[in-house]
Amino acid sequence: MKTRGFWRVLRRGAMGLAALLALGILVLVVDGYTAFGRRATGARRERMERSPQWKDGRFDNPQPLVNHYGEMLTSALQASPHTNPTEPLQVAPIDPARFRTPPATGLRLTWLGHSTLLVELDGHRILTDPVWSERVSPYTWVGPTRWFAPPIALKDLPPIDAVVISHDHYDHLDMGTVVALKDSQAVFIVPLGVGAHLESWGIPVERIVELDWWERIQVGGLEVVATPARHASGRQVLDKDATLWAGYALVGPKHRVYFSGDTGLFPAMRDIGERLGPFDVTMIETGQYHRTWPDWHIGPEQAVLAHQMLGGKAMLPIHWALFGLAYHGWTEPAERVRAAATLASVELLLPRPGQSLEPEAEQAESPWWPALAWETAEQHPILSTGMPASVTATQPGHLP
Repeated sequence: MKTRGFWRVLRRGAMGLAALLALGILVLVVDGYTAFGRRATGARRERMERSPQWKDGRFDNPQPLVNHYGEMLTSALQASPHTNPTEPLQVAPIDPARFRTPPATGLRLTWLGHSTLLVELDGHRILTDPVWSERVSPYTWVGPTRWFAPPIALKDLPPIDAVVISHDHYDHLDMGTVVALKDSQAVFIVPLGVGAHLESWGIPVERIVELDWWERIQVGGLEVVATPARHASGRQVLDKDATLWAGYALVGPKHRVYFSGDTGLFPAMRDIGERLGPFDVTMIETGQYHRTWPDWHIGPEQAVLAHQMLGGKAMLPIHWALFGLAYHGWTEPAERVRAAATLASVELLLPRPGQSLEPEAEQAESPWWPALAWETAEQHPILSTGMPASVTATQPGHLP
């Protein structure tokens, strides 16, 4: 009888835990439901399925993404003690009057942290991957928090002609920011499938343009071309790679710039440069890397290599200094990209968050960040897989 009673109590305890777990999952689903976005259906889905990138019910990379899951978990225990600043970064607010005067050279870049930039190019204004929310998460109460407040309020931005979004991860597609831009006149240019998210959040369908790789759209005198990238997508557990990812070439009458979005290194970088370059500036992601996910994020040294493959003149590193999403020290991407650019004789732009600069008229490379310990390329190499040996063998940190 005692044994029977014990098992009865154990079963009830297990049922109680299962009920609590189910309730917790339900709360998470309901709380994040709107931010998760929507799956593509109808004509949008049919167009996606005609894409050369669509395989076996999802989008795919020509070079697969490699993950070392076991080492990924153990490496978390060896993360840098400087993954986040010990104090909030002090970023000067932007006076909106700055944008009333057009750039004298025709090209001005304002980096707002991570992958968010205001690009003023030959009379056009473009926002890239705009994130104004406090957290990059489907929830307001959990998830990576930004290190400084937005340098300028959305309402104080000058009129925007186009918003380009590289993919639907939360640190690049931010529902709160998209909704806040709903009443602007900007065209939202996104990869295939991402338009379903925007439409579910109230963006008028006539202001959504979805592009496959190499497709283009004209916005006034500006041509926006979606370029290949090597990454992934998804906003919840069941929608991995249900939408496409991309970079962009922004081509004006006099200037052209490249925006990488998130990417590993891949051979078609050279094709992008040959077809759409040379670029006055390349804006290439440089942070949030680790050797256990070498194909998801390109890393500082390979970012410099990509800049050369693209035929870029000046390089502005992005995807750092706003959120802690990896194990490296927060200043490490800047330190490593400076070292790699010096070795390769690449012109580097490293503005403070909120700083505007005209690449043809001024530089921004003096370190504005504190001196902290960081790992070198030799100590922690980032080498994307599937690349020709003739390319990877020239990179710092290459392991034969």
